[in-house]
Amino acid sequence: MNETMRAVEITKAGGPEVLQPATRPVPAPRTGEVVIRLAWAGVNRPDALQRAGLYAPPPTASDLPGLEGAGEIVACGAGVSEWQVGDRVCALLPGGGYAEYVATPAAHCLPVPAGMGLKEAACLPETFFTVWSNVFQRGALKAGERFLVHGGSSGIGTTAIQLAHVFGARVFATAGSDAKCRVCERLGAERAINYREADFVEAILAEGGADLILDMVGGDYLPRNVRALADDGRLVQIAFLQGPKVELNFAQVMVRRLTITGSTLRPQSDLAKARIADALRAHVWPLLDAGRIAPVMDSEFPLTEAAAAHARLESSGHIGKIVLKVG
Repeated sequence: MNETMRAVEITKAGGPEVLQPATRPVPAPRTGEVVIRLAWAGVNRPDALQRAGLYAPPPTASDLPGLEGAGEIVACGAGVSEWQVGDRVCALLPGGGYAEYVATPAAHCLPVPAGMGLKEAACLPETFFTVWSNVFQRGALKAGERFLVHGGSSGIGTTAIQLAHVFGARVFATAGSDAKCRVCERLGAERAINYREADFVEAILAEGGADLILDMVGGDYLPRNVRALADDGRLVQIAFLQGPKVELNFAQVMVRRLTITGSTLRPQSDLAKARIADALRAHVWPLLDAGRIAPVMDSEFPLTEAAAAHARLESSGHIGKIVLKVG
């Protein structure tokens, strides 16, 4: 390995233009970690929030953005036995993905699925960890239940639709255009609702209400989600694109026995993330190996054009995942 590497750093809090090329030392693996020479890195909403100064990295994480990527292991720290130098992996990262090399816990790595390239594999960890832990573990989605996912054409949305569909749920989604709605339906949504033209609350209540809702919008969607839930329904909140504060009538929560929960992935312990990785390897990776599900790809940018990738992400014009070509 070289002693230094190309990277993109956040020069100050602000818009996409604050992402600038830099040279950084190549990280060394700590106990239980591996170092990966990245070929591709995923671009996600938390990266943009960090860039804007709204989502600080954990104290022990790299200050570089980037929470997922794929490439080849080039070094193993003490105590690592499950991986070897030369293994091709995708990995959930604590940060540092906008760089040629990154260190991450070995337990957060997963094999590249059969027949899948590194570009596609780089899109798996952040979205699949998030969807599995929130929809199936926290949200306890079961076959036959009615599941509504907001932002159905996003990376999270396209992943949630496919997984919920393959595990037997009735899937509904919201999206901001007819074209995006059609993509959601091709992926397995029974119906996709253009939220600019129709009220998702009325549409879901006509089906009996949602047993589970996955939401990343927040704001005035919170009371509308509560109305859209069936009795004993669950709402899982994973982001707040329209803000976290709203007036909400909690009497409905009691009378109709509703559950409101949520989580963020990055602050969770290494052990918690390792347990999610184990569950994905057991329950989801066979589906990826078999080609029954796959990431939906939107666009790719060179690492040096990370600012353009962020502009694309924040335009909300994308469908599926945006990636950076690192290697």
